[in-house]
Amino acid sequence: MDKDAFLNIVTENQGIIHKVCGIYCDTQEDREDLFQEITAQLWRAFPTFRSESKISTWMYRVSLNTAITHFKKDKRRPDREKVEHYSLQIPDVGYDASYEENLKLLHKAIEKLTGIERSIVLLYLEDKKYEEIADIVGITQNYVRVKMNRIKAKLKKLLGE
Repeated sequence: MDKDAFLNIVTENQGIIHKVCGIYCDTQEDREDLFQEITAQLWRAFPTFRSESKISTWMYRVSLNTAITHFKKDKRRPDREKVEHYSLQIPDVGYDASYEENLKLLHKAIEKLTGIERSIVLLYLEDKKYEEIADIVGITQNYVRVKMNRIKAKLKKLLGE
């Protein structure tokens, strides 16, 4: 295994891991824990990467699968207290004051989605094409379209409540 190559890849693409951690974790401590867990999983999976897809696609797939597993484990732990209120670090750069509130509402609605739905929304918000989302998540492009329509309807309903 080439440790330097791995470190370069993770360093150049760590934004992927941070985005996944941000969508699945409420607290900084949880994000740091998940970041370490994803990095460890990437290291274990690195020898099996065959360059058949883009490195970012592979990293998203490993990161999302690790986060979903982590998310499922976390759901089963009754000792975990759900954090309802958290602040988003959004710089004040001449935006409408309601923007931050709407973003909080969207994040709360996204928290109510299943693990796979969160993954699809994250990738969609990253402007990934359906073809790439399908490749990362491991489902067909048609099913991504179907899921995305259902997710949009679900989010509209959640935001309307």
